[in-house]
Amino acid sequence: MIRYFYSIIVLMAFFSCSTKKEPLNIAHLQEGDILFQDVDCGPFCDAINKVTSGVNGKNFSHCAIVAQEGDSLFIIEAVGKGVVKTSFDDFFAKQTGEGGTLVGRMKAEYSDLAPKAAKNAFQYLGKSYDEVFDIKNDKYYCSELIYETYKEANNDQEVFKLYPMTYKDPDTNEFFPIWVDYFKTLEYEIPEGEAGLNPGGVSKSAFLDIYEINLLN
Repeated sequence: MIRYFYSIIVLMAFFSCSTKKEPLNIAHLQEGDILFQDVDCGPFCDAINKVTSGVNGKNFSHCAIVAQEGDSLFIIEAVGKGVVKTSFDDFFAKQTGEGGTLVGRMKAEYSDLAPKAAKNAFQYLGKSYDEVFDIKNDKYYCSELIYETYKEANNDQEVFKLYPMTYKDPDTNEFFPIWVDYFKTLEYEIPEGEAGLNPGGVSKSAFLDIYEINLLN
């Protein structure tokens, strides 16, 4: 069974935004910031990248939220072992592809949502990872965690949108073999067309300003 996989596929995303020219230093991250990573997850990421892309055409297979406790900032993320707290050092030590890591920050007019969403994330700590990508169960994959925390912050109104998921190769209209094997192992029907969202789609949201991040400072 695959235990460390972060993403869910959507058919399309409607919004776009531009990457800021000046990168953010890690020290300038704020609670509620969303981090997007192009994590190397092999054939799974290859399948994801073929059907969706993130802001500026970049590929992302993981996202997480910055949270604060006292004076300390850290990451809350949904990974194979569940929803966990992760240090900046461990998060940024992950092997990434060409997409690297970008920061999504709420635009000024929506900035009040960010700290609320970050505080909401604490209630999900210890929850199980959503291996079957079901938006309705009490388990969570990476972008589902972002979806729920910001929806709650916005008086139960969506900030990031759900779209029909697809697990099919657009060249053949057949399911990617990696997904066939994955769901067969789980003894679960492939949730083609079910509602969900992925990191790339979230990164294109009109609510976000996107920044590169300077890992050297």
